[in-house]
Amino acid sequence: MRSHQFFIAIFVLIGFSSLASASGHGPVFGFATPVNSQGEWSFDLGVYGRAASLGSQTSVQSMVSYGLTPQLQWSAVLPGLVQRGSLPMSPMASGDFASSVAWRFIHHPNGIGRRLESTASVGLVLPGPQQSFGALRGALRNTHYAPGINSWVATGLASRSHYLWAGGGFTRFAERGGDRRSRVTSASLVYGYRPESWRADRHQWDWRLFAEMTGEHSGLLQRAGAVIPGSDANQAFLGPTFLGIYKFFAVSGGVQLPVYSDLGKLYPHERVRVALNLSYFLFSHSH
Repeated sequence: MRSHQFFIAIFVLIGFSSLASASGHGPVFGFATPVNSQGEWSFDLGVYGRAASLGSQTSVQSMVSYGLTPQLQWSAVLPGLVQRGSLPMSPMASGDFASSVAWRFIHHPNGIGRRLESTASVGLVLPGPQQSFGALRGALRNTHYAPGINSWVATGLASRSHYLWAGGGFTRFAERGGDRRSRVTSASLVYGYRPESWRADRHQWDWRLFAEMTGEHSGLLQRAGAVIPGSDANQAFLGPTFLGIYKFFAVSGGVQLPVYSDLGKLYPHERVRVALNLSYFLFSHSH
C-alpha cells in the first residue's frame, strides 16, 4: 500500500510541475559546474521520491536562480513535503529552506565547444518540514530554529558530446539546547553523452544522457548533548538520467538504485530514488 501511495504521489506532482521548473543545466542527482549567464533568471521545480522497505518519502523543491555575473549565481530554494518517511537526511531533497551563491572560479576553453570548469557554492540552510518526520520526529524539538551551512565544489570537462563532473559537499547544522541534526557529507561522479544526431538547433529538443553515481554519509544525531546510536547512515547510488532543452524550457529526470548500504538501526533499506525537474529560463530586459 505504501509503495502505491509513493508512485501515486510522484505522478500527481508531475502533473502539477508542468506549471514550473527545476535544474535545467545538468544532472539531477550529482554536482555539476554550470551556472546561469549574467542577467539570466531560472525558475525551477523538482520532484524527488525515495522508496524504502518501510515507508517512503516524496518532496518537491522550487528554486529561483539569477546570474549576477557570467561566473556568479544566486539561488533560493523553497521546499515542500508530500509524503513522509523515516529516512536519513540527504542533500538530494533535504526539505530545508536555503539561499546560496555559486562561483564558477575556473572557466577555461580548451578547444571548439570544449571547456574545463570548476564551481564552488556556499549557502545558509534553515530547517523546514524535514524536522517533523523520520528519525527527527519528536526527538529534536530544539533544532527547529537552528540554522546550518551548506557548501560544495565540482570540477570537470564539458564538450559538445561528452561531459564528466566530480564533486563533493557537506551540510552542518548548529547545536541548540544540546540537540543537533545530522551532518551530511556527499560526493558524486557524473558522465554525460550527447550524440551528434541529438544536437538540435534552437527550434528542436536537444537531449543528453547521464550516468550518475552519488555517495552519502549521514552522521549521528545528537539529543541533549549525547549522540543517538543507530542514527548514522552510509549509502551509494547509481543510475541513468536525461536532460532535454527546448528554447527556454528544460526537462530532466532519472532513477538511482542502491549499490552500497550501511544503515543504522533507525532506518529502513532504501530501494530506489526517482527525480523529475522542469525548468524555465528568462533573461532580464537589461541584458
